[in-house]
Amino acid sequence: MTKKLIQLSLSSLKFEKEIVTSILKIGIPVSLQDGFIQVAFLIITIIANSRGVEISAAVGIVEKIISFLFLVPSTMMQTVSTISSQAIGAGKKALARKTLFTSMAISTSIGLIFAISFQFISEPVIALFTHDAKVVQLATGYMHSYVFDCAIASMHFCFSGFFVASGYSIVSFIHNVASIITLRVPGAYLASIYYPKTLFPMGLAAPAGGVLQLAICIGFYRYLRKKDKI
Repeated sequence: MTKKLIQLSLSSLKFEKEIVTSILKIGIPVSLQDGFIQVAFLIITIIANSRGVEISAAVGIVEKIISFLFLVPSTMMQTVSTISSQAIGAGKKALARKTLFTSMAISTSIGLIFAISFQFISEPVIALFTHDAKVVQLATGYMHSYVFDCAIASMHFCFSGFFVASGYSIVSFIHNVASIITLRVPGAYLASIYYPKTLFPMGLAAPAGGVLQLAICIGFYRYLRKKDKI
């Protein structure tokens, strides 16, 4: 401004309808999606709390560990979104698709390593958080099933990043909400009723929901590819 290279005035500070619409079209589904996910976690926590102190503690410990492990797929989702959006903006759709599948291969491989490893190391890792043998036993069972979601989520998280980069964030919203409504929350609730003495079935609700999300993502991806939109 001091060199007069650009000129700014109050009349310059206004909304551009097309730009704002474009931003909201991508941003609103993403924000709603994140909100629904947090609500789902809250409901599952309520279900766990209603089953007693030991189960509540076990679920809390596993959720903390899973949140740490999920840094991989969530970070990879942001990576796919950033690089793919730049590639698409440059008119290089093939590069965007390559980014998607390369990132998916990396994060899914790490997810599988987590899933397999925690079949053997769950108990000593959980024991770092508590010395209560019953809580360790319950949390270990929960972890053994829940941890497989790390591998499944690695795939649909990458798809989500790709859809957002492509301007189809509504797809990410749809598969997340569908999973929460049909499998994750109902599955956790039903498992708490029919299997009150173990958390292993309750842990299966997450990867089951992830499989549904992945199926929806693959379906949308194939549809958009067929229409040559991505």
